[in-house]
Amino acid sequence: MKGEMFTCKTINITETKDLIDTRDVIVADIRDPGSYMQSHLPDAVHLTQDNLEEFKKNTGLDEMVIIYCYHGIDSKVAAQYFTDLGYTNVYSMDGGFSDYSKHKF
Repeated sequence: MKGEMFTCKTINITETKDLIDTRDVIVADIRDPGSYMQSHLPDAVHLTQDNLEEFKKNTGLDEMVIIYCYHGIDSKVAAQYFTDLGYTNVYSMDGGFSDYSKHKF
């Protein structure tokens, strides 16, 4: 992955929280099942290889999707995947769940 270019969009923690509170947004958690079960962002769906095809089938190419992982690295790969498929409003959350959980929202 060294030298790989990402064209996906990123979003910071505060913007993510604001969008969750004010807009119709799909939040996708790509962490492992145990981490998701322990805690996740409000209304986040747990996106895995097992439900990826269903997620794609049920999510419009223009819907706003925010993807997060542990630290905001793997979510860039996932957001790029969706961008490459033609999704136009997909974001990777900078800092991931680790940074989000430090905020007192």
